[in-house]
Amino acid sequence: MEIKSLRISSNKLLETRIFYTKTLGFTLVNEDEYSFQIRVGSSKLTFTNQDSNNNPFYHFAFNIPSNKYSEAKQWTKERVNLLIENGEDEVDFSHLPAHAFYFYDPSGNIVEFIARYGINQESEHPFTPDSILNISEIGLIVEDAVNIGNIMIQNKIYERDKKTISNHYLNFMGIKSKGIFVILAQPGRKWLFSEKYSAIFPLEIELDNNKVLKVNVDKEFKIEDS
Repeated sequence: MEIKSLRISSNKLLETRIFYTKTLGFTLVNEDEYSFQIRVGSSKLTFTNQDSNNNPFYHFAFNIPSNKYSEAKQWTKERVNLLIENGEDEVDFSHLPAHAFYFYDPSGNIVEFIARYGINQESEHPFTPDSILNISEIGLIVEDAVNIGNIMIQNKIYERDKKTISNHYLNFMGIKSKGIFVILAQPGRKWLFSEKYSAIFPLEIELDNNKVLKVNVDKEFKIEDS
């Protein structure tokens, strides 16, 4: 499973466009008065000011080359403040294994760069946004994770360790060897490296299995064929 495209809402569209295309230097693919789209490796990320009431924010992650973690971290620190938790500006996911760091964008999204060792390919080139491999994670927040998780399983989107879906934990839906996941959870969970708690906002996730996961402005979830 791969995330082909992700569409999320923002009530600070201009500031967010400037941040991604100027401050960080992502490639702008498309824009109009309501939205803009950037390239994130093999994925595309669209920000729209439609359905942007209630200050929407999301957690998403980008996969970076496994040998470029330190370089990517330094490159990012020169452009934006990294988020801190327990006095640290990075996390060692030794069980994966992987390293990651986090920052906020102007829309208040919790953005993560993650190097997954043994999964993410390496790069011989200096780190830039063009080095990023793909969208690695997106938080999908719903009222009933167990119910939605079972619907996802029926559509061949499985929990990475084949665990039972829970309403009380983060459920990583995807193929472990790919390092790409839809993080299924309910409202009220504190996001790592943030003081923000998960909440339901509109989004659209297009997967490479011809499925589109959607949450509308009324917080209703559905899966459609792309």
